[in-house]
Amino acid sequence: MSIKISKLITIICFFAAAAVIVSLVFFPNTLRLAQEVEKPKEIRQTRVIERRETGSDEEIYNDAAGADIVYNDSINAKIFLEDWEILAVVLNENFDADVQEEQILAYRYLTDSDEGIYIAYVDFDETEDVYKRVWDAKTLVTGTGTLELYTLDMIGDRVPCVIVSGMNGGEHTLTAFRWNQEAYAAAAMSAPFNKIAEIQIDGAITIQRVERTQAYQLGLSNGKDFRIAAYGRDVESPNVLDQVEIIYTYNAEKNEYEQSGMIRIPGKQVEERRVREILSGGARGFEAFITGLWYFVRPDGAIDSRQYIYFDPHNKEVIFYTDETQQVFTWQNSGATRYGLYISTQNISVQTLRRSLDIALESLESIRVKVFEDVRLKIGNDTGWDGSYRKAATVIADPSTPVRTVPAYINAVYNGIIGRIHFSTDGMYELTLGGVVQKGRYSFYTLNEFEALELRHEDNSRETYAVSYPDGNLSLRRIRIGANGVQDLHEPVILLSREESS
Repeated sequence: MSIKISKLITIICFFAAAAVIVSLVFFPNTLRLAQEVEKPKEIRQTRVIERRETGSDEEIYNDAAGADIVYNDSINAKIFLEDWEILAVVLNENFDADVQEEQILAYRYLTDSDEGIYIAYVDFDETEDVYKRVWDAKTLVTGTGTLELYTLDMIGDRVPCVIVSGMNGGEHTLTAFRWNQEAYAAAAMSAPFNKIAEIQIDGAITIQRVERTQAYQLGLSNGKDFRIAAYGRDVESPNVLDQVEIIYTYNAEKNEYEQSGMIRIPGKQVEERRVREILSGGARGFEAFITGLWYFVRPDGAIDSRQYIYFDPHNKEVIFYTDETQQVFTWQNSGATRYGLYISTQNISVQTLRRSLDIALESLESIRVKVFEDVRLKIGNDTGWDGSYRKAATVIADPSTPVRTVPAYINAVYNGIIGRIHFSTDGMYELTLGGVVQKGRYSFYTLNEFEALELRHEDNSRETYAVSYPDGNLSLRRIRIGANGVQDLHEPVILLSREESS
């Protein structure tokens, strides 16, 4: 009896194993689908991957949404571009709330860099199980280095809009495309976006975001729509610094932004010849004009020495200082505008933090700055940096003090207690002590009445010294440059003797 039961169990196990093998061979997706039903859907954040050109054939991609949300399948575009197209930026986002993620590609033509930037929409075709390029549109941006591509709920109904902004020669441009889910689904993968705004002007363009209610944040109601403000030359005024602010608001019936108002902004009456000299110098000319320290001007006209911006085009840096907090940004790109300069920057420590600055000449000693934060990381509605700034030299310098220039780079070797330091004409230094070599960049410059030396180490930390030359040697006194001016750190003076070249 026990033998029969044993044989019966053996037969049952055999058929059960055979059934499992058959199910795996002929129904391989059954188990995977069951797991997907039980497994919660993964929610991915918007990510931007920028392609940088280094002057060689090497391609570098930088994930601007943070290393913690980098995915292996998001490093490149999900399709191949044509041979005559060059990829500029990739934006990943799930527009239609399905399982697969879509892409917006920004690209330009290889044969004509002045043609402008195009964007393409890439979606997943479930019938063919492949990503396809289903829609293209041209934007007004021509300067690839000034391109900004992101999504934003412009209308307040949680329908994403793709925003493309940047420079077109000397004009600032903004193009907005609104996602159209119903039309896209009904039109068999065509026309997924409607163009709702296209603006170009010789001044700045800002999206005026407003506070939205908690009900909107919780998904219970819609929020207020955002307005667009564009600033340009007042052509009806003889004063070259007079501007107009043009307001665009959303028209729900037309599904587009239209001009709803205009405000005249009078500029200061200044020497027009000197203004034209500054503005006609192009990007390099205006960079030379803004080089240095600029203090914030409060609404009452008083100088706020606790907040300033330091522009250093030579070392490609922009430094923001306020409330004893210093933020250093790499100066990436700049382009001349009618009133001044448009600058794109990136934080040296947090690669995901980006700022663009539109700088306009306000007078011969003051500028007006508008700062555009990366909207994917921005907290709050006010950057705190917008406003007028006055050059520090016009505030704290003695007019009778003669302007003295010094070479930023030298070719010399010095020896002292800190070791042997070699300054090269390419802006690099090498400090050797006890077999340990420390390298970095350096720069000599004048600050009001004295000379300073900045050493920027490989880890991006920096030291600043007041410089003097007793008996032809080099004397360094450690200082800190802050909102209250120059602060002596009361460290021992470093005396370095020059090594004569053989």
